[in-house]
Amino acid sequence: MDTQLTGRVWVVGDSVTTDAMYPAFAMKLPIPEAARHVFYELRPGWTDRVEPGDIVVAGRNFGLGSSRPVAALFRELGVAALIAEEFNSLFLRNAINHGLPALTVPGVTAAFADGDTMTLDFAEGWVENTGTGPRLEGGPLPPLVLEILAAGGILPKLAREGYVPIPKG
Repeated sequence: MDTQLTGRVWVVGDSVTTDAMYPAFAMKLPIPEAARHVFYELRPGWTDRVEPGDIVVAGRNFGLGSSRPVAALFRELGVAALIAEEFNSLFLRNAINHGLPALTVPGVTAAFADGDTMTLDFAEGWVENTGTGPRLEGGPLPPLVLEILAAGGILPKLAREGYVPIPKG
């Protein structure tokens, strides 16, 4: 599995809740439709501009609130990774379980702006602004987390290992 990727950055601030990422009205919609409402009030029109391979950069307390399954929405939009100064632990686990790389990197919001290009390696735990140069260390993801990401999420990993039935479809 290639643990290094490069993508365009979108920056959001501190204390972004799962309610701000996944509004209540969208929870009744199928995932492809619900994904069109990520950051509905926080960044109106964002889902019209985000492209597969883009990276979301956030401040502290990213993913506060309920356990809404936001990672599925980011995956539907093609977001390649989430980088934050600090994640809510439940949100972080949700992202990893859905096969979405999420890396904690102190100071990341000061080093990036919307539209910058980031190269990152989640096995080694660093991010770099390819335009302005800062390289920040966040620490490598543990081997088990890398295995989950390589499998595409926890359920595909468990299915491959024979612990759960292989999903049909």
